[in-house]
Amino acid sequence: MLNVTAQKLVDYVNPFIGTGGHGHTYPGATLPFGMVQLSPDNGSQGWDWCSGYNYSDNVIAGFSHSHLSGTGIGDLCDISVLPVTGKEPDTMSVKSSFSHTEEKASPGYYAVKLRDYGVQAELTTTVRCGMHKYTFPASSNAAIRFDLGFAVNWDKPTETYFRRVNDSTFVGYRYSTGWAKDEKVYFAVRTNKPVKSLTLFADKKKNDSEEIHAKNIIAYLNFNTTNNEVVMMKVGLSFADIEGAVESLNEIRTWEFDVVRKSAEETWERELRKIQINTNNDGTKKTFYTALYHTYLAPVIFSDRYGNYKGVNGSVQNGKMIFTVQSLWDTFRAANPLLTLTQTEIVPSIINSFLAFYDQSGLLPVWDLHFNETNTMTGYHAVPIITDAILKGVQGFDYEKAYEAMKKSAMQKGRGTELYRQYGYLPNDKSGESVTITLEYSYDDWCILQVAKKLGKTADVTEFTKRAQNWKNLFDKNTGFFRAKNSDNNWVQPFDPFKSEYGGKSPYTEGNAWQHSFFVPQDVEGLKRIHGSENELLNKLDSLFTVPSILSENAPSDISGLIGQYAHGNEPSHHIAYLYNYLQKPNKTAERVRDIMSKMYSNKPDGLSGNEDCGQMSAWYVFSALGFYPVNPASSEYVIGSPLVDQSIMFLPNGKSFRVIATNNSDKNIYIQSATLNGKDYTKNYITHSDILNGGVLQIVMGNKPGKKWGMKASDVPTSMTLSK
Repeated sequence: MLNVTAQKLVDYVNPFIGTGGHGHTYPGATLPFGMVQLSPDNGSQGWDWCSGYNYSDNVIAGFSHSHLSGTGIGDLCDISVLPVTGKEPDTMSVKSSFSHTEEKASPGYYAVKLRDYGVQAELTTTVRCGMHKYTFPASSNAAIRFDLGFAVNWDKPTETYFRRVNDSTFVGYRYSTGWAKDEKVYFAVRTNKPVKSLTLFADKKKNDSEEIHAKNIIAYLNFNTTNNEVVMMKVGLSFADIEGAVESLNEIRTWEFDVVRKSAEETWERELRKIQINTNNDGTKKTFYTALYHTYLAPVIFSDRYGNYKGVNGSVQNGKMIFTVQSLWDTFRAANPLLTLTQTEIVPSIINSFLAFYDQSGLLPVWDLHFNETNTMTGYHAVPIITDAILKGVQGFDYEKAYEAMKKSAMQKGRGTELYRQYGYLPNDKSGESVTITLEYSYDDWCILQVAKKLGKTADVTEFTKRAQNWKNLFDKNTGFFRAKNSDNNWVQPFDPFKSEYGGKSPYTEGNAWQHSFFVPQDVEGLKRIHGSENELLNKLDSLFTVPSILSENAPSDISGLIGQYAHGNEPSHHIAYLYNYLQKPNKTAERVRDIMSKMYSNKPDGLSGNEDCGQMSAWYVFSALGFYPVNPASSEYVIGSPLVDQSIMFLPNGKSFRVIATNNSDKNIYIQSATLNGKDYTKNYITHSDILNGGVLQIVMGNKPGKKWGMKASDVPTSMTLSK
């Protein structure tokens, strides 16, 4: 039996994992899916500062209240504050040096010593309100500096506002444009100590009033402080109005910092305990629980305590619980399916957020950032997330309306969909990223087909059955790759499977033909047959991992974490190692996934091989360490790999639990010899969602040599469209 440890699981979370290299995570304080992400910003520009912070830096320019977790584009970092001493208020940029030896982070907590100002800063948070604790030295020039013009990584303010309500309460807003073209953040501030004075600068000019509008505002809350005096501050947010921000302050009704911090820690502990693991490797525990922690950072709550939020067109809308920051091209693969298991209660709200976006814009979101359609990345992958929920019987949203919205995405005018419908593929002479888009639209069409069948939409079944097979139109049997075609039905020449470029210059999105020639998760059997035989596809899979790890000159930085041409640092590769199970070769899956877990994850700041991408990079590890992965994320099937941990237990929303016990498990014993499910022999190399929800025990016997029987019959492989069960 699994020993449910008394050790606090929050102690195994290292928020600095992913803050180095290209992980793009932030180390600051937040709650699961919290509106506030209170974290330090270095003030540096560049791709590796998309979250505002990179571990390689040695200065802090402020603590802002909104951050993106692991994205490949930067934005947010709104409402930046910094405690300062020993300087007269001015408009010059400020930064303080710091040392990682004087920096701490844990779930719901962040602390650092600002060396230039002698201030010890500590941060914690509730869902919508951040709490600051600043321990000052003695100073007649102590201040908390608000920089509403603070802008890094493609974001810049368009209008700001600051008003003094009384000596300890202040309100304002920051409107900005960047990746999110129309962002509006409202804030309310309350200090436990009245300010000595207020100094305001509007567009670098000092302003003596107590209420100002400007493009850029800098505000100093000035204090006299004695040595080691603690000044506390609360900052509440709303994305609707100032009234909502003031109401957010009521989430914290105490000035006892440790009380708020403890509550945040207890919230995290409760959520982390939904999955518990046994392993003798503390590094694995830290990597695992940090990964699980990262899967709970997005999407984030967007509606305030009144239910209000800024809608797609900028007007205030109202919803019961609205979520935003939906990195759907990434998260539909594993992060959202994981939430279906670990956070089932919020899945209806996530989908209702999609439907609210649909009501306001006419389409489901592609990449929703604060209810701005960024149109970043390809496909329309709200569709598989909705499909997954419908097929798994998740209640709490309107299935008929959801199907209407899904179909509207498939029939829209724009994003190449008309061309895709006309040709059965996207012609490369009419649109870039043509191969990736064709493959992803074909998969999304398969998802719509499943819902059409479930809801009895017989008139749509024929059309979407055909569209779900459009991937075949770009397969080149001579090379074994998916290739770009022009509108004349001829292949684009010349062809180099190693070549990749940014954006519209390439037929492939952030990748090349090697990485994108395996995305047919709905029909791996069909992919095998179009290759000609099982051996042909098997050889192509093997080659992916063994060909040279060369990249073309203009290859996107996202192509990272290479094993051959397998690129774990970007999402299109994430399912590929598990495809061997479909070819009755589960031993090869075991070898690949163990290798990837070992090489691409660690308990270090650079412990992620690529962008975290709002939980997807970490969700891959969580699933794989448990021993299974959703290759087709809307199929309700999980392909079994090689459990990294000796035992695990998942506490399910229906009150049941599902255990995986890996007997004789070790770094060398990676191969599955046999398995039982609830005491009965189990030969399938996948499990179903209902298997998990029914509860029980999957017991797996491991060995150091490839198994001889388990999962190797044709009847043991997961479902494919061509060969459905």
